[in-house]
Amino acid sequence: MKDLWKRLGIGAKICVWIILAYFCTAAYGEYVYRAAKAQDVTPSYNIVHRDLRYLPPSPRHIMGTDNLGRDVASRLIQGSRIAFHVGVLTSLIAIPLGVLLGLLGGYFGRWIDSLVVWLCATVASMPGLLFILAISLVVGQGLAGIYLGIGLTTWVGVCRTVRAEVMKHRERAYVLAAKVLGYSHSRIIFRHILPNVAHVILIQFSIRFPSAVSTEVFISFLGIGVQDEPSWGLMINNARLRLWQGMWWEMTFTTLAIFILVAVFNHLADALRDALDPALRTQR
Repeated sequence: MKDLWKRLGIGAKICVWIILAYFCTAAYGEYVYRAAKAQDVTPSYNIVHRDLRYLPPSPRHIMGTDNLGRDVASRLIQGSRIAFHVGVLTSLIAIPLGVLLGLLGGYFGRWIDSLVVWLCATVASMPGLLFILAISLVVGQGLAGIYLGIGLTTWVGVCRTVRAEVMKHRERAYVLAAKVLGYSHSRIIFRHILPNVAHVILIQFSIRFPSAVSTEVFISFLGIGVQDEPSWGLMINNARLRLWQGMWWEMTFTTLAIFILVAVFNHLADALRDALDPALRTQR
């Protein structure tokens, strides 16, 4: 890990610190949410103050207030909490599923690989948004449906990438030597090949995270996702109705928060690929 940090450029290191700042913000939002839930009271970010409606940014409310007098900064913090929930939990569904299928298909080949390729082609051919909506309707509106919907529809890219890497490794000397020594297939796959493709998994996580967040924002914008919590998608949906009246701050700050998070993750994914991909390191 220390060697990886040294190989990252200054831009990637700045991205890491920005992501850590988002994480700390989300952790603080989680603390506020849990504290209000434990006391069975309305969270401060959901309390209506009609005498504070439509206030522009000021020292008291650095990002202004919305149409119900709720502090935009407080709601933006809670939106980051939901974004990290979605990014992490959907990755915990999609990445293990994609990695397992990619390992099996790439290592064994033949009919197992054909089955994995067929599954990938089938899931990839489904309209992702409609599949997510269908799962959300079955599970019910809320974050549970979003977790399952996004997690079960975004593993294909992970599977294809891992499968391609495993197909390159299965013919290498260390794998052939392990077979000659009589090691089991499971030991070869999980103790020898998997550590050598771990960099691909890390890169895939950095790519999937902002994609999952963007998908949740879009679904919540449509009114299908989370309902009672200040998701960034809901904030944008509410803010657009007042943008033409000159109430620009809620839309601006929410959009800026999403843009920065997606941009830093995308830049970090490129930097990790350059630093971890053996082929790219060899070319330098």
